[in-house]
Amino acid sequence: MKKLLPLLGALLLVVTACDSDTAAPTGGFDATALLAGVPSTVIFGTYQDLEAKAIALRTAAATLQGAPTAPNLTAAQNAWRAARRPWEQSEGFLFGPVETQGIDPSIDSWPVNRVDLDAVLAGSATLNQAYIDGLEGTLKGFHTIEYLLFGTGSKTAADLTTRELEYLVGVTQSLAAAVTTLRTAWDPTGGNYVHTVSTAGATGNSVYVSQSAALQELANGVIAICDEVANGKISDPFDQMDRTLEESQFSNNSNADFADNIRSVQNVYLGQYGSATTTGLRALVIAKQPSLDPTIQSQITAAITAIGEMTPTFGEAISSNPTKVEAARTAVRTLKQTLESQLLPLTQ
Repeated sequence: MKKLLPLLGALLLVVTACDSDTAAPTGGFDATALLAGVPSTVIFGTYQDLEAKAIALRTAAATLQGAPTAPNLTAAQNAWRAARRPWEQSEGFLFGPVETQGIDPSIDSWPVNRVDLDAVLAGSATLNQAYIDGLEGTLKGFHTIEYLLFGTGSKTAADLTTRELEYLVGVTQSLAAAVTTLRTAWDPTGGNYVHTVSTAGATGNSVYVSQSAALQELANGVIAICDEVANGKISDPFDQMDRTLEESQFSNNSNADFADNIRSVQNVYLGQYGSATTTGLRALVIAKQPSLDPTIQSQITAAITAIGEMTPTFGEAISSNPTKVEAARTAVRTLKQTLESQLLPLTQ
């Protein structure tokens, strides 16, 4: 499917360019190609990848239930990490259906409500997808799956109870269904939110009444994830020296999570996902303030690099390597400030 994405973006561009009702370019910059390309190539492409990997995780959980062996547990843990990557790379655009349809809580609520989860596991309810779909977000999604697969220490296949395996299968089915709903909402053959963004400013588009409104949505999305990483995901456990506040604490996956969050900024800015490329926010910068482009690119790279230097893991580094944690937080804050003070005004 990825090979079709550039073609889809091109088709959207043609359709949008031919729409005589499309608003005039924003501040002299025609954002038509950007607003056609980012939704179809970056956002929809990310959700397609996420769906494929969520389905693979669902399959790995079923395999583990059928044969709870060490290799199958490792395979399921690796499938969780693989699915986590496109989700974290989607957090630079947490707008549209993921928000308006309330999909996010079913995918990524945190922290896990371990008290209620233990009570459910100790009960007699049938632990299938339908039952789990009806539970609150803190009892399903990525982090509940993480807790079941990794535990609070070195979890082994022998540690998994029959009820935990039943819950694991049901909760991975629930996650895959939520992700499919999200992908469908953006799909040009489904809810087609791709079209909603790409036709910003066209007559009848009540969501984005101008190209500027859609550009601001994209800019605010990348600013928001930088703020969350620096001032939430890193700062909360670091300032309080409390690892229980770390988000992906069971799997020690926080460094990868944070880096992928910044890669979501990079993807929207450059207009890329995997091997597919399109017009990103960089085109706006090049058109209006070209000297800003190398600054943004270098700050993105610096933030990703600094996050990777929080060794051995973020959870351990908050006490054993605080200098590197502070450096990572500063690097992400610097990027956020640049995007907020210099990129966002260009969307006007």
